[in-house]
Amino acid sequence: MTTLRIADGKVLRPDLTVEDGDVLVDQDEGTILAVGDPDDVPEADDTLDAADSLVMPGLVNAHTHAAMTLLRGYADDKELGAWLREDIWPVEAEFTTEDVRAGTELGLLEMIRSGTTAFADMYFHEGEVVEAVADAGLRARVGHGVVTVGKDEDGAHEDLETSLEVAREFDGAAGGRVKTAFMPHSLTTVGEEYLREYVSQAREEGIPVHYHANETRDEVEPIVGERDERPLEYARDLDMARGDDFVAHGVHTDETEIGLLAETGTAVVHCPASNMKLASGIAPVQRMLDAGVAVGLGTDGTASNNDLDMFDEMRDAAMVGKLGADDASAVPAESVVEMATRGSAAALGFDSGRIEEGANADLAVVDLSGPHLTPHHDLVSHLVYAARGSDVRHTVCDGQVLMADREVLTMDADAVCARAEKRAAAAVERAE
Repeated sequence: MTTLRIADGKVLRPDLTVEDGDVLVDQDEGTILAVGDPDDVPEADDTLDAADSLVMPGLVNAHTHAAMTLLRGYADDKELGAWLREDIWPVEAEFTTEDVRAGTELGLLEMIRSGTTAFADMYFHEGEVVEAVADAGLRARVGHGVVTVGKDEDGAHEDLETSLEVAREFDGAAGGRVKTAFMPHSLTTVGEEYLREYVSQAREEGIPVHYHANETRDEVEPIVGERDERPLEYARDLDMARGDDFVAHGVHTDETEIGLLAETGTAVVHCPASNMKLASGIAPVQRMLDAGVAVGLGTDGTASNNDLDMFDEMRDAAMVGKLGADDASAVPAESVVEMATRGSAAALGFDSGRIEEGANADLAVVDLSGPHLTPHHDLVSHLVYAARGSDVRHTVCDGQVLMADREVLTMDADAVCARAEKRAAAAVERAE
């Protein structure tokens, strides 16, 4: 057994208290062996210095489209429908497997550097995503995103079959760090007849489902008008609301749907920055939490964010949550940290998001020495309202050190950035 000791720091415990202590990791199994007073934690084969730092669970980005880093800043300040039709989809139609690989690698580099150790990815050419994840050392739940609108019947079936094949082929890849899901884009971009046929197949094979739901009023009103039921009621009718499923956004959910989510255990991934930027609305996060809904946190893609920094996302979630509830005590820092760690990890089905014996050794070490993090009245508050991704010193996933003292060890950062810049420019040129 090879062991790693994260030493001389403060540790964020599962109850969100902070104490001085060391963390001992079994690097072969990728799990936490011990947490506690330095005198009580055994010596290790290797050590990471956490002096003047806080050891916290690695952040979990529970909804994104990693390769969209190639579209960062390409088309901003437009409403969602026009943005997708006129800007995003035309360029994405030009993406090659090499483009997706380059964009994904850029996203993984950004996530490692900002303390994210796991994420969910809905995109295409997912084989490239899985290979990039395997090489970079992160953890992911991936799936091929399906859209049947605008496709003929053969094209629609091909897209759906691909999503199931991706889920079958890559589940358990990268030494178990990769899980999969069947990922229809949304309840309005995939036809009902297709959802009924293919969700049934996914259920027979034990494959969970992930999709966008209630992101905008334009997704809600057609379903209510045509079916006289709310979108998530429709999803339940389609058997798309189970305990291992998770939906993105949930902005326009009413009390009936909140109750449905709580009853079924279907998780909601809150994406506040994207929802604000595209003027989609403010998700009723505090009402969801009060009702017992499982809530995680995600950035969405960088074309609508424009970064993958989960510290930014935590701050946005707390701030907009208070506005949405008209209550300064709503969506407090403790709830947001829980959403970004244990909540997101649970939504994705990973035993991460907490620092205790037996859990996955997915960790971020945050430097507390900066003036913007001084004084140390409340470190949980600092994580949400003051910290940023650039404060992360070390990132550990599955017991392996992915970044030490701001140097990413599993990727060539300069090469990744240069390749992504070149690929992004070429794809846009082809589209235009």
